[in-house]
Amino acid sequence: MAKRVYEVWKGSNKFILGGRLIFGPDARSLIVTLLLIIVPVVIFCVFVARHLRHAFSPHNAGYAVLVVAIVFTIYVLVLLFLTSARDPGVIPRNSHPPEEEFRYDTSMSAEIGGRQTPSLQFPRTKEVMVNGIPVRVKYCDTCMLYRPPRCSHCSICNNCVERFDHHCPWVGQCIGLRNYRYFFMFVSSSTLLCIYVFAMSALYIKILMDDYQSTVWRAMKESPASVILMAYCFISLWFVGGLTGFHLYLIGSNQTTYENFRYRADNRINVYNLGCVDNFLEVFCTKVKPSKNNFRAFVQEEVPRPILPSTREAEAEAGAGAEDLGGDPRTKVEDDLEIGEDLLKISQRRNIEEIDEDIRSRGSNGPPHNTSEMDSVLNSDHRAPTIRPDTRHSSWGRRSGSWEIAPEVLANSNVTESRSYVTPKEPRQ
Repeated sequence: MAKRVYEVWKGSNKFILGGRLIFGPDARSLIVTLLLIIVPVVIFCVFVARHLRHAFSPHNAGYAVLVVAIVFTIYVLVLLFLTSARDPGVIPRNSHPPEEEFRYDTSMSAEIGGRQTPSLQFPRTKEVMVNGIPVRVKYCDTCMLYRPPRCSHCSICNNCVERFDHHCPWVGQCIGLRNYRYFFMFVSSSTLLCIYVFAMSALYIKILMDDYQSTVWRAMKESPASVILMAYCFISLWFVGGLTGFHLYLIGSNQTTYENFRYRADNRINVYNLGCVDNFLEVFCTKVKPSKNNFRAFVQEEVPRPILPSTREAEAEAGAGAEDLGGDPRTKVEDDLEIGEDLLKISQRRNIEEIDEDIRSRGSNGPPHNTSEMDSVLNSDHRAPTIRPDTRHSSWGRRSGSWEIAPEVLANSNVTESRSYVTPKEPRQ
């Protein structure tokens, strides 16, 4: 039976309702958050708002205090749900690394089949242009992709998230491109709810003082719930209120929490800053992008990738070809570069500079050195598919016992895109 995407998801997320809702691995913290919101509101409605029903003119105007508290609380809970139960902007991970990015490094070689072969290197970073300014993006080994600008890998959810802000344990979810708006509205609405409960509780203390012609201490004894709510809201305001102010600053300067904490000491130019007004419009007035994941879709079987021919098969084919041409069969030299189970289709191309240097070192008048090995090198491009989209041209020609590289091949060997490798070294001489 075919499985759905959420059933084989490699991240640490938790899914409910058949993949319709996605949470972080710490989703249980939502229970604490719900209690911190619901319990104080229930106490307020029972011990404060209920006594304010007839405290305003006209006689039943006080019911608005109770209704506003209930409606406001429901609104905050809906925002909490939209923040924690939806895809924050997870980028689907690749099943294989981007093959077009592989390069050969002659300085790091491995001995295969009794001789040195160039090892496969992978660029760790590359540059992309953002608003005319180059921005370096990194390669994610876990998701096997180059992260888009402002994307980061969350170690808790084990996903790469677009416009990653932070992982919030209070909502049990990453805050990213698709839920940042709701997160800010949740925090700011919670701040307003705290202010509302604090103000109504203080008003009830004032009414008790007027009714009993007593001091504030006696009024506080008459309604200890009001005192507790006022203290609770005052402490909460330092957290949610401070968080609201901080994110107002981030939105106005078009930063994320991750960028602010990591790069604020670098004095970098913020290439994403569009101006205060446009920054707020970008967050609140743009359409939320659709999710890049369909967690309820059925997993499609991956098409098997072409497997490189084995050494014996290559030798048999070479021998058969030689017999057809009337020549002696020649033994092929094995040249497999294994870099993991995820890479089933790997190029077996040689580094042009290394081959050219090796050939020239032998000289046109020197004694022959293992002709079958040379033929194996020359025919390696015809035995295995390459990972580059461009077509390889046969550029080898024999002149008086020496081998030269055609000019068009040398012209195609230039790499124009900037790359950074894991361990850059000087080419092996």
